[in-house]
Amino acid sequence: MITGGCLCGAVRYESSAEPITTRLCWCRFCQYIAAGNAAVSVCFLTARIKIAGETRDYESVADSGNRMHRRFCPACGVHLFSEAETRPHLIFVRAGTLDDPNMIRPGA
Repeated sequence: MITGGCLCGAVRYESSAEPITTRLCWCRFCQYIAAGNAAVSVCFLTARIKIAGETRDYESVADSGNRMHRRFCPACGVHLFSEAETRPHLIFVRAGTLDDPNMIRPGA
């Protein structure tokens, strides 16, 4: 079981499925989220993630033109998830919110 959540614990998630992929995004918005670096995200099928707790949605348009939904904890502000309207079957989880960050390893 893969688990994670926000800093204050108000939002938790879990998945029994392995991630599809891990990616780095260098778009300008992700640089804001990651304080100047790439945002590291783990991709899952949306249907395989269970989310407990309230999240807020920040909606924006990516450089690609995709409408994005970025969800965060309203209590502590931690950004947890990103979803593109063009790919509703995928959810990108911020790797730093995983309970076991060692499950993500850099690759060549």
